[in-house]
Amino acid sequence: MEINNSKFDINLKFYFFMKYLVKINFSNIQIINILSHISKDENSLYELKQYIKLNTKNGINQWNYLEQIIYEIRDATDLHVFIFALKIYSIKDFLLELAKIKQISNIELLSKLDPLSLEYDKITIYNPYSTRVNGVLLALTFFNHIDNNQFFHNNIDKEYFLTICRLSQELRKHGLEPNQIFMLIFNESINQSIISNSGNNYEDRILQKLKSIGLNREQIDKKHDENDSSTEFDFFFNLNGKSYGIGAKRTLRERYKQFIKTSQMSNIDVMIEITLGLDLGEEKAKAIRNYGVYLIVADEIYSQNKYLQSIDGVFSSSQLTLDLLKSL
Repeated sequence: MEINNSKFDINLKFYFFMKYLVKINFSNIQIINILSHISKDENSLYELKQYIKLNTKNGINQWNYLEQIIYEIRDATDLHVFIFALKIYSIKDFLLELAKIKQISNIELLSKLDPLSLEYDKITIYNPYSTRVNGVLLALTFFNHIDNNQFFHNNIDKEYFLTICRLSQELRKHGLEPNQIFMLIFNESINQSIISNSGNNYEDRILQKLKSIGLNREQIDKKHDENDSSTEFDFFFNLNGKSYGIGAKRTLRERYKQFIKTSQMSNIDVMIEITLGLDLGEEKAKAIRNYGVYLIVADEIYSQNKYLQSIDGVFSSSQLTLDLLKSL
């Protein structure tokens, strides 16, 4: 397998131009002025300095990067690669906003779900990746439209988009692979813009639930058991004269045995294990309950397993209320 030098060089140059344009971070008006200037005179690239505010630190940095780009423009093909890169760069942030729509809609959906449900858990697991996947598919669609001269979006001027199509088709004849190279840049932008939300962490979601049922955040601590320091309660609080210790584990695996051991040594009044219940078999549930530890599992798991419903002291996440805690 071998890639000829000319194909490698044009793709490397496109990547270099795109990378430095990201560093420069031109404003829309600067892009318009630069494209207009080049369209009138392709041989006066150093005059582009007039569109940069050199009396500012940012302006000086912009010119330093742009000057390195200009130095790499050796012929007409290089210039067309630069113009193409500049036009693609001008649309990059718009594509990024489109890519984030899926993640934003997921976050809105979370507000309507029980934070301890399987559906909520599934969304929080996939959510960090949704923008990446959506972005990749969106970029593929974008360049497919360019290749076929098909209009992409109403927010992009048609004539401007057609100039991008013509440039892309011309540069492809020289070996440019715009989609693949653009994705290197686009993926970096996506990674920097990934939206984080407090629902991603299982402990955060349980805290969200505890606050929603009326517990005061200021009264909830994270502490080790006084008699068994090997066990740490993710949530410890006092309610109506009783002490409560809650362990938060998406899956129990063998860690539930630690809570069983602590229950025999601790003076705490109520011990609760909150878990999704994905690996909670009947024998494991009974073993936990035999030592007085209460179980709270996701609604979906609770409703699908009759044996959980038949074991006293096992509850679904929707049953977790202040009244339930007081009754334990």
